[in-house]
Amino acid sequence: MGKTILEVRDLCTKYITRSHEDVYAVDHVSLSLEEGKSLGIAGESGCGKSTLALSLMGYYFPPLHYSSGEIIIDGRSITGMDPDTVRKTILGTEIAYIPQAAMNALNPTQRVIRFVEDVVRAHRPGTGKKEIYDMACARFAELGLPPEVLEKHSVELSGGMKQRTVIAISTILSPKVLIADEPSSALDVTSQKMVIKMLRSLMEKGYIKGMIFITHELPLLYNVTDDIMVMYAGQIVERNSARGMVFSPLHPYSKGLMGSIIVPEEGVREQKLTSIPGTPPNLKHPPRGCRFAERCAYVVPSCRHNEIPMLELEGGHTYRCGHSAQHLREMYQDEQK
Repeated sequence: MGKTILEVRDLCTKYITRSHEDVYAVDHVSLSLEEGKSLGIAGESGCGKSTLALSLMGYYFPPLHYSSGEIIIDGRSITGMDPDTVRKTILGTEIAYIPQAAMNALNPTQRVIRFVEDVVRAHRPGTGKKEIYDMACARFAELGLPPEVLEKHSVELSGGMKQRTVIAISTILSPKVLIADEPSSALDVTSQKMVIKMLRSLMEKGYIKGMIFITHELPLLYNVTDDIMVMYAGQIVERNSARGMVFSPLHPYSKGLMGSIIVPEEGVREQKLTSIPGTPPNLKHPPRGCRFAERCAYVVPSCRHNEIPMLELEGGHTYRCGHSAQHLREMYQDEQK
């Protein structure tokens, strides 16, 4: 077991609507990330992935509010910390974020070097221009970007270069944890592979200590992360090794999510594509019992009424279901006959 650099304990965060209703987009989520490891988070749009990312950074601005739980980064709890203190001492140095619309994150009226200067001086006020420029050149070079990019505006860059620029700015202070929220979703396949390769390189060279990679594509995570965690309706429904999740998902939702995507991996690509019927529940009024029950082919009456615990198997494999692991596997085997 390596050093734990991020630990989340029973975190709940909510959106407060105009009608003053609480919508829990992150509902009793617990997770941990070890140094040198990467964790993937997958799930449908609206399942709470991006809200979880913002919550992990203590980034609470209305209508998003903290409710309960604890977030510990490298042994330091940021729970209840003043937002200004979080911005000055945590964001960018302890934990950093690549936003979902990264290619649109840069102000087109400013040169790239200005963004780098703003980030560095927010945490190191006395840093001079020459030192910042040298830091930027070194980090940009790691991502295959020439020094000339620093003097350009974002509109002068290609999509792939914009993405790499945002990654370089986000990691300029070598944060312990990097959260990448669908960083390759708007790129072509070649650019996707390049971005993934660069993120892995940053990990291997120690510029970042751990990474959380968010996407709705499980197969993509197979090539990026050590473990994969699947979210559904604000809750974690399964966590397993990347290989285990891709080749033998256990939770019915994980299995459905995997079966609905084309996977070019040997042993999986021959499987027939399937779809998950129905839609996720309304989190204003979440159902009692299993939140996936209305869409699940294996639902039984107890699924709709009983509280569903998170069960733990060997190797850190956990899942949230009313069926035992053996029963689920037997049902899956029967379907294949």
